[in-house]
Amino acid sequence: MTETRVRDPIGTRKRCGGEDPGARDYIGAVTRMGVRIKGVLGFTSPPKLDAATPASHQQAQKPCGVKGQHGPSMTQQTQKFELPPELKKYPAQPTPGQKTEDQIHSSFNKLMSELKKPRAPYVLSLANRLYGEQSYQFVEKFLNDAKKYYEAGLEEVDFKMKSEAARVDINKWVEKNTQGKIKDLLPQGSIDAMTRLVLVNAIYFKGNWEKKFPKEATTDGQFKLNKTQTKPVKMMNRKAAFPLALIPEMNSQVLELPYVGKNLSMLIILPKEIEDETTGLQKLEKALTYEKLMEWTRPEVMRQQEVEVSLPKFKMEETYDMKSLLISMGMEDVFDGQKVNLSGMSPNNDLVVSKVIHKAFVEVNEEGTEAAAATGAVMMTRCLRIPQVFNADHPFLFFIRHNPTKSILFYGRFCSP
Repeated sequence: MTETRVRDPIGTRKRCGGEDPGARDYIGAVTRMGVRIKGVLGFTSPPKLDAATPASHQQAQKPCGVKGQHGPSMTQQTQKFELPPELKKYPAQPTPGQKTEDQIHSSFNKLMSELKKPRAPYVLSLANRLYGEQSYQFVEKFLNDAKKYYEAGLEEVDFKMKSEAARVDINKWVEKNTQGKIKDLLPQGSIDAMTRLVLVNAIYFKGNWEKKFPKEATTDGQFKLNKTQTKPVKMMNRKAAFPLALIPEMNSQVLELPYVGKNLSMLIILPKEIEDETTGLQKLEKALTYEKLMEWTRPEVMRQQEVEVSLPKFKMEETYDMKSLLISMGMEDVFDGQKVNLSGMSPNNDLVVSKVIHKAFVEVNEEGTEAAAATGAVMMTRCLRIPQVFNADHPFLFFIRHNPTKSILFYGRFCSP
């Protein structure tokens, strides 16, 4: 079982001084942004060895993004989010009088409805909430749109006098909406009397493998950290037919492990050999783009074949302060009290983003995946065919994908047990 839980709060404080083409483009933008963040995280110093980060962190940013920002602040985010500034390429069947900026949020709402289909053979819950200072005035349209498109209602709290109690309440809400997997999202000191608004997003995913790994086949193994170092690990083993492809230019394999129902899959990209003295992934991560990820995992190249799969059982949890990362990617205005324009949220335009905290949990075992994150098999004639080997006993990248929309819900890097 794989389990993933993720939470993203954005803190703002008062400044001292059918197929919907819009949804398809939105998915591409989210995934493209996620891949860029993945690359930045991969080359921090020291590098994060275990990075489990969902593209869904955009869900927390969007209500205060296009909806709340005006002027250069909005232009900067749409550029870094890789959406066109005019937003007019989204003919998402707008209702009469609907502004083009609303089309992005409408497309996101449709995507969330697709992901949360009733009676799905997996558990995927998404929750959003705004925590606002009770004495502060917010733009009514911002609050209405946040509730309409993101189901993010406003909870009025007393940040001025009871900031610590508010922090505890927010953390409890997060813990509840991630089935207890994400605890203490906001550390002590992250909320104070100057805080005016906290935007929080929680996502929880739990899915069982379509083809489970037999528990009796799990063995003790050695995971190669690099060319010279290893660590003990429990390796799950299974021989069955799975979609598998080779990426020749990267000397890597990509394997698809479907979850029950096949609407969701885990994609694993594994370098065939360790080529450097660190994680073995640097060449792959430097080359990885959204377009290449889509190309490498096209159904035409992912051929169903007999594969001997060895995959480590793992559990990982990471917390990131996304502020410095987003600034390094060029999204600095929202953190700068002299430049930011959040007049779409505040009639006084006196807000500035102070923190973006992201926390993720992923667990992979024989049953499937838990995270806080199509039928039609190709039949092949039986013959004396040697099974392919996919032995993930060294660092790899993984992605959890919603197959009907090609949306990447979670992504990460496993480098050490």
